[in-house]
Amino acid sequence: MNIITDTALEKALDAKMNTTPLKMIGKDVSVYYGDKRALFDVNLNVRQNTVTALIGPSGCGKSTFLRCLNRMNDTIDHCRVTGLITLDEQNIYDSAIDVVELRARVGMVFQKPNPFPKSIYENVAYGPRIHGLARTKSEMDQIVESSLQKAGLFNEVKDRLNEPGTGLSGGQQQRLCIARAVAVSPEVILMDEPCSALDPIATARVEELIHELRANYTIVIVTHSMQQAARVSQRTAMFHMGNLVEENDTDKMFTNPDDQRTQDYIMGRFG
Repeated sequence: MNIITDTALEKALDAKMNTTPLKMIGKDVSVYYGDKRALFDVNLNVRQNTVTALIGPSGCGKSTFLRCLNRMNDTIDHCRVTGLITLDEQNIYDSAIDVVELRARVGMVFQKPNPFPKSIYENVAYGPRIHGLARTKSEMDQIVESSLQKAGLFNEVKDRLNEPGTGLSGGQQQRLCIARAVAVSPEVILMDEPCSALDPIATARVEELIHELRANYTIVIVTHSMQQAARVSQRTAMFHMGNLVEENDTDKMFTNPDDQRTQDYIMGRFG
């Protein structure tokens, strides 16, 4: 009988993770807000169909890095990004890149649920309509239903699709925003503290949803909750004062991190 030691199993899991294709690559990424430097030469890979959690104290740069991945920082005056970020080996900051198309491929769910002041149906249909993804009403109906199904929301709202999205509970609104994001068939979904405004029951539902979505999407999530990072992610990256401290398999990061700062942060010694 072959006995697999914990070390051997850990190495086997590491090897499997390391063969997962890279979806996005960040190389020497720095961000400046005017004269202030917020990120320092960050090198971080995002693996396909994997949940990558970005952790670290407030103001450490994790949300700044997240916004680099779909060029949301372009919307901030005096913000400058240097280095290289690729999506499927294509430089997303190349001048030939259509930013609208990029943000369809790399969708985003924000900290606070932000449904449009429209019906539940129109919240989901908005993106597909702009991008011309449906030629007929029946095709749009199918996209809306499928997106709400993927967000685990359809059964709760199927009889009130014409009611305002703003009338839903906070957890339902966040799942509506996730449905809105997946409606344009993204490849990557960015989530910036998606559960910080939700109660524990709604948080658990969104975390279940993240597990389900990973089969079809690559997910990067910023979270202040160590428990959430441990529950939902396969890879974790620790940021501190604008630097990437370390990045590794989540299990290793939470049991045997390489850097003392990671250990101290996870143990609650600062943050």
